[in-house]
Amino acid sequence: MARTFDDIAVLVGRILIAALFLGGAVQKAADPAPVMGLLARVGLPGVLVWPAMVFGAVLGVALVAGVAVRAAALALAAYCAVTSAFHFIPEDAWQMTIFVKNWAIAGGCLVLAAHGPGRYSVGTVRADRE
Repeated sequence: MARTFDDIAVLVGRILIAALFLGGAVQKAADPAPVMGLLARVGLPGVLVWPAMVFGAVLGVALVAGVAVRAAALALAAYCAVTSAFHFIPEDAWQMTIFVKNWAIAGGCLVLAAHGPGRYSVGTVRADRE
Protein backbone atom coordinates (compact mmCIF):
# COMPACT_ATOMS: atom_id res chain seq x y z
CA MET A 1 0.00 0.00 0.00
CA ALA A 2 2.74 2.48 0.94
CA ARG A 3 4.66 1.56 -2.20
CA THR A 4 1.61 2.27 -4.36
CA PHE A 5 1.16 5.64 -2.66
CA ASP A 6 4.84 6.48 -3.24
CA ASP A 7 4.61 5.55 -6.92
CA ILE A 8 1.46 7.62 -7.42
CA ALA A 9 2.93 10.55 -5.47
CA VAL A 10 6.03 10.60 -7.71
CA LEU A 11 3.86 10.50 -10.84
CA VAL A 12 1.61 13.31 -9.61
CA GLY A 13 4.65 15.31 -8.47
CA ARG A 14 6.27 14.96 -11.90
CA ILE A 15 3.05 16.09 -13.59
CA LEU A 16 2.60 19.10 -11.29
CA ILE A 17 6.18 20.28 -11.72
CA ALA A 18 5.94 19.73 -15.47
CA ALA A 19 2.73 21.78 -15.56
CA LEU A 20 4.72 24.86 -14.51
CA PHE A 21 7.15 24.46 -17.40
CA LEU A 22 4.50 23.51 -19.95
CA GLY A 23 2.34 26.44 -18.85
CA GLY A 24 5.36 28.72 -19.04
CA ALA A 25 6.03 27.56 -22.60
CA VAL A 26 2.45 28.30 -23.61
CA GLN A 27 2.63 31.69 -21.91
CA LYS A 28 5.89 32.55 -23.70
CA ALA A 29 4.37 31.55 -27.04
CA ALA A 30 1.16 33.50 -26.47
CA ASP A 31 2.74 36.66 -25.04
CA PRO A 32 6.54 36.78 -25.23
CA ALA A 33 6.78 40.51 -24.39
CA PRO A 34 7.03 40.16 -20.57
CA VAL A 35 9.89 37.68 -20.81
CA MET A 36 11.57 39.78 -23.48
CA GLY A 37 11.36 42.72 -21.08
CA LEU A 38 12.99 40.75 -18.26
CA LEU A 39 15.75 39.65 -20.63
CA ALA A 40 16.31 43.22 -21.87
CA ARG A 41 16.47 44.42 -18.25
CA VAL A 42 19.67 42.40 -17.78
CA GLY A 43 21.08 43.16 -21.23
CA LEU A 44 20.16 39.92 -23.00
CA PRO A 45 18.46 39.71 -26.39
CA GLY A 46 14.71 39.14 -26.31
CA VAL A 47 15.01 36.40 -28.91
CA LEU A 48 16.19 34.09 -26.10
CA VAL A 49 12.53 33.72 -25.17
CA TRP A 50 12.16 31.15 -27.97
CA PRO A 51 14.85 28.67 -26.90
CA ALA A 52 13.60 29.06 -23.31
CA MET A 53 10.09 28.20 -24.51
CA VAL A 54 11.30 25.08 -26.34
CA PHE A 55 13.49 24.05 -23.39
CA GLY A 56 10.56 24.26 -20.95
CA ALA A 57 8.19 22.46 -23.30
CA VAL A 58 10.53 19.59 -24.16
CA LEU A 59 11.69 18.97 -20.62
CA GLY A 60 8.15 19.39 -19.27
CA VAL A 61 6.98 16.64 -21.61
CA ALA A 62 9.94 14.50 -20.51
CA LEU A 63 8.85 14.85 -16.88
CA VAL A 64 5.25 13.93 -17.65
CA ALA A 65 6.31 10.90 -19.67
CA GLY A 66 8.99 9.91 -17.21
CA VAL A 67 11.70 9.88 -19.87
CA ALA A 68 15.23 10.91 -18.86
CA VAL A 69 13.78 12.33 -15.65
CA ARG A 70 17.06 12.61 -13.76
CA ALA A 71 18.75 14.59 -16.54
CA ALA A 72 15.64 16.68 -17.25
CA ALA A 73 15.14 17.45 -13.56
CA LEU A 74 18.77 18.50 -13.11
CA ALA A 75 18.57 20.75 -16.17
CA LEU A 76 15.31 22.28 -14.95
CA ALA A 77 16.73 22.84 -11.45
CA ALA A 78 19.67 24.70 -12.99
CA TYR A 79 17.30 26.65 -15.24
CA CYS A 80 15.23 27.72 -12.22
CA ALA A 81 18.34 28.80 -10.33
CA VAL A 82 19.65 30.86 -13.25
CA THR A 83 16.31 32.41 -14.21
CA SER A 84 15.56 33.35 -10.62
CA ALA A 85 18.08 36.18 -11.10
CA PHE A 86 15.70 37.83 -13.57
CA HIS A 87 13.06 37.99 -10.86
CA PHE A 88 15.22 39.40 -8.09
CA ILE A 89 13.55 42.79 -8.00
CA PRO A 90 13.15 43.61 -4.28
CA GLU A 91 10.82 46.57 -4.91
CA ASP A 92 8.37 44.30 -6.78
CA ALA A 93 6.64 41.86 -4.42
CA TRP A 94 5.25 39.78 -7.29
CA GLN A 95 8.70 39.30 -8.85
CA MET A 96 10.13 38.36 -5.45
CA THR A 97 7.40 35.73 -5.09
CA ILE A 98 8.46 34.29 -8.45
CA PHE A 99 12.12 34.45 -7.32
CA VAL A 100 11.33 32.30 -4.25
CA LYS A 101 9.03 30.01 -6.26
CA ASN A 102 11.86 29.30 -8.70
CA TRP A 103 14.05 28.08 -5.85
CA ALA A 104 11.23 25.91 -4.50
CA ILE A 105 10.73 24.37 -7.95
CA ALA A 106 14.48 23.79 -8.20
CA GLY A 107 14.23 21.89 -4.91
CA GLY A 108 11.43 19.70 -6.24
CA CYS A 109 13.45 19.04 -9.38
CA LEU A 110 16.46 18.02 -7.29
CA VAL A 111 14.28 15.51 -5.40
CA LEU A 112 13.16 14.08 -8.75
CA ALA A 113 16.75 13.93 -9.94
CA ALA A 114 17.75 12.07 -6.79
CA HIS A 115 14.89 9.57 -6.82
CA GLY A 116 14.17 9.16 -10.53
CA PRO A 117 10.86 8.79 -12.36
CA GLY A 118 9.26 6.21 -10.10
CA ARG A 119 7.36 3.19 -11.30
CA TYR A 120 4.93 4.92 -13.66
CA SER A 121 6.93 6.18 -16.59
CA VAL A 122 7.22 5.54 -20.31
CA GLY A 123 9.99 3.15 -21.23
CA THR A 124 11.13 2.40 -17.68
CA VAL A 125 12.05 -1.20 -17.14
CA ARG A 126 12.45 -2.02 -13.50
CA ALA A 127 13.25 -5.41 -12.05
CA ASP A 128 11.33 -4.63 -8.86
CA ARG A 129 7.91 -4.18 -10.54
CA GLU A 130 5.25 -6.22 -8.87
